[in-house]
Amino acid sequence: MASSDQNIGKGPFDKNDSESTKSYFNNYFDTPINSTPGEVDAVVGHFLKRGFDQVAAVNTASVLLQQADIDEVPVFQLIDTLSGTSDVQLSNIVAQILNLNRSKSSMLGYKSADNGDLFDQRNIIN
Repeated sequence: MASSDQNIGKGPFDKNDSESTKSYFNNYFDTPINSTPGEVDAVVGHFLKRGFDQVAAVNTASVLLQQADIDEVPVFQLIDTLSGTSDVQLSNIVAQILNLNRSKSSMLGYKSADNGDLFDQRNIIN
């Protein structure tokens, strides 16, 4: 018998039972929602107010809500923290959060300053 976190509360998963298999695969992409509608509206509204498009605000809010749930931090505390940032800082923060939740082969980037110390980084052998 194998068990899965997708099968929690439904009894043990039996790979030989067709009903258990159907139930497992029918509920495979159904993840529980741990946020209240007020939290979702507040986060989406925050990003809309900061100039995000509707789709970008909803997608960014969903990732932020998931990350808040993972870190066990109240989402309103995250919104308060983001309220004190400039638009450039917010873009960098959102890019970092989205990169943490993306595949490693698909990353959002931003330009960092080149410090120009390349000559110090090589080994010189006489």
